[in-house]
Amino acid sequence: MSRSFALVLLLTTGGGAALASGTPPIGAPVQAPATTTVAPATPALTAPTPATPAPEKATVTSTKEIVLELGKRTISLRDNGKVIGSWPVAIGDSPTPTPKGRFEVETKVVNPQYQSTASGKINPTKGPNGPLGDRWIGFKRSGPNQYGIHGTPSAWAWTVTSRSAVTNGCVRMLTPHVRALFDQVDVGTPVVVKP
Repeated sequence: MSRSFALVLLLTTGGGAALASGTPPIGAPVQAPATTTVAPATPALTAPTPATPAPEKATVTSTKEIVLELGKRTISLRDNGKVIGSWPVAIGDSPTPTPKGRFEVETKVVNPQYQSTASGKINPTKGPNGPLGDRWIGFKRSGPNQYGIHGTPSAWAWTVTSRSAVTNGCVRMLTPHVRALFDQVDVGTPVVVKP
């Protein structure tokens, strides 16, 4: 079975900043300035450069929430409790499980770029077939690491359609599904991860 590696999501602003998600640190997406950002890969991300202060959280007045059911390996978007979209996902494996609990969307990135935290090498492929797909929704930080919901390159789509537990903690979705979710949530939207 294929296994995802931890990633680093770099969001460049001014002098450069990094946001990360995942454990252990192995890779990351890099984002060019002034673009929307999303982190891919199934694992958590780790930043090789000092993280900038977290942006102020926007007040969310929406009644929407993302609900991930690990046992069913499905993610749904709900509005006032009503399911308005539901999709299959791949989740973290037993050594690096997807965290359970109540979180909120912390970051959104379009076309993230993967960078290995082990070697520093940047994968030049961005977009739907990049290691992180073309959307990243970060929802939990643990030190410099961040877990997220992200797209999946077509070569790894089978991990989502078979609802596999193969990631380093992140949540993989198919490209059209993660785009639909991404477009309907905001920073601050609640993320509930159930067993």
